[in-house]
Amino acid sequence: MKFIINREQILSPLQQIVSVIEKRQTMPILSNVLIVIENNTLTLTGTDLEIQIIAKLDIDPAEAGAITLPARKFLDICRLLPNQADIKIERQDDKIKISSGRSRFSLSSLPAENYPKFVETEFNNQFVISARKLKKALEKTVFCMANQDVRFYLNGLLLNISNQKLKMVTSDGHRLAIYEDVLEQPTGYEARIVLPRKGVVELARLLDDSDTEIKIEFSANNIRLYINNLIFSAKLVDAKYPDYAKVFNQPFLNTILVPKQLLKETLSRVAILSNEKFKGVSFDITTDSIKISAHNPEHEEAEEECLCEYSGDSLSIAFNIQYMLDAVSNLNSDMAALNIAANASTCFIEEPEEQAYKFIVMSMRL
Repeated sequence: MKFIINREQILSPLQQIVSVIEKRQTMPILSNVLIVIENNTLTLTGTDLEIQIIAKLDIDPAEAGAITLPARKFLDICRLLPNQADIKIERQDDKIKISSGRSRFSLSSLPAENYPKFVETEFNNQFVISARKLKKALEKTVFCMANQDVRFYLNGLLLNISNQKLKMVTSDGHRLAIYEDVLEQPTGYEARIVLPRKGVVELARLLDDSDTEIKIEFSANNIRLYINNLIFSAKLVDAKYPDYAKVFNQPFLNTILVPKQLLKETLSRVAILSNEKFKGVSFDITTDSIKISAHNPEHEEAEEECLCEYSGDSLSIAFNIQYMLDAVSNLNSDMAALNIAANASTCFIEEPEEQAYKFIVMSMRL
């Protein structure tokens, strides 16, 4: 195997691939990147057996072959070479010689035939969405996923397709984010799948704000996305996502309208003196203002009022201030609409006009 490639051509896909490779592996070969050259196409593959990224690059001329290299060492070599440098890679017995300008490196390798196969079942559903739409949907929901929760289905994202409607849902058991959008083409099917946390985080990082069409295929066990010259695959979470719709079937108090930026700034200031462990703050709501107050074990206190529009009885309720900040920060409108359940168990935060994004926070007892 022998080929020459420009640093700029290989660096970006190599960085994307290395990000899915775990630093500590039970199988040493999983720390490597698989390099295959066939028909003047260079294919780079990295996987942790739960997620896989494949990059295909055109190179010419090239000598066919396949080998695996230590992924992070190979990336560091490419990254630290000068811009626009040509990199010559050549196999010599069980070593790989890398040269560029006056630099010479010799890396150990493992046989390509020992690289484990990423198992995928037949894909029976597919749809197309722009990179911008998908990135926005993930940004609005990804922060709500649980992390290492025993209810493993919460460590992921629910993707719900209903013909032309797309819905993404995440929850950590204390808060819930829902984002809805419409696909350009009807799919003709209904499906619910749960993407794993690591897969969602990596996918959000791969996407940009372009109008590039992303083709998505999925089955009961796997999902695959075609992003420019990358193929992203992930195993799905084998679990049924809980029925979150029940939270909508309850009476609510009148809507509270608050200027978004004012509320965000108020929350940020009061958060400074909130309890670092529980992050609980009190909301005392009247017809024209919300008094937000916090205290901590050092007997320090913060209190601030912000204007609001509300027609209803006065009430007091407490929330995790970080959860409220996350929700308000993700609104695009100038006003934030707060709808508190009649039993004071939850609060819906959404945009008054656009109903595509909803955020639900459970109340706290202080």
